[in-house]
Amino acid sequence: MSEQHPFKWRHFQADIILLCVRWYLRYALSYRDLEEIMLERGLYVDHTTIFCWVQHYAPELEKRTRPHLKAYNDSWRVDETYIKIKKTWMYLYRAVDSGGQTLEFLLSPTRDAEAATHFFCKALHVAASSTLQTRPREAQIVPPTALTDPRALTILIPRVVNVDKNAAYPKAIAELKASGILPASVQLRQVKYLNNLIEQDHRFIKRLTKPGMGFFSFETAWSTLQGYEIMNMLRKGQVQGIAKGDVSGQIVFVAHLFGVVA
Repeated sequence: MSEQHPFKWRHFQADIILLCVRWYLRYALSYRDLEEIMLERGLYVDHTTIFCWVQHYAPELEKRTRPHLKAYNDSWRVDETYIKIKKTWMYLYRAVDSGGQTLEFLLSPTRDAEAATHFFCKALHVAASSTLQTRPREAQIVPPTALTDPRALTILIPRVVNVDKNAAYPKAIAELKASGILPASVQLRQVKYLNNLIEQDHRFIKRLTKPGMGFFSFETAWSTLQGYEIMNMLRKGQVQGIAKGDVSGQIVFVAHLFGVVA
């Protein structure tokens, strides 16, 4: 996608495209619902066109928003929820901090130690990129293992990671500690009630996926979920300079990311 002309060759105005993408990713609407809503506004936009817009711009929205996210704290809640793809249940790994801010997410066809390890590595990487400037120097380490590039990645170390009784999490944490990714001081807690925060946070995913009645491929599911998650972060006030509930600020922010006048 061209940084200068992200809407080049599109048959609709950029603000209409962003409006449809934002609404689909933010509210529990189907593509046909949005087609009808646009028709009420005097615009005929086929639901398949809106689908293509979401697939194209949702990952780009996630990518462009990442650098603007606020810092996380070092108390993590990790859990996975179920997402149906082609009538098969797959797993969306998610993590939030103790304040409810979303740290990271990962869609996986498996629910095992390998998938959990992959998720933790992804979460550590992203946490580092958004909080490196806000953490004291002693809280930053460089991992000396093959799982990550020690020359390119600095990690924000969680103080505590709370998970459910899934046996894959202790195995993943043990592997990361043995590899030097995590220090031995990181505490793993398997206390069910402490994960109520993230289990409640899963609800927005269920609410948004219900109108579409599942996904038809792993790729389309992942592209859409990236948009769902980043819009939820924006809704929760995780973007710098935009408070929770500031709908006007959210609209202006998304438009600014794509060089559009709101």
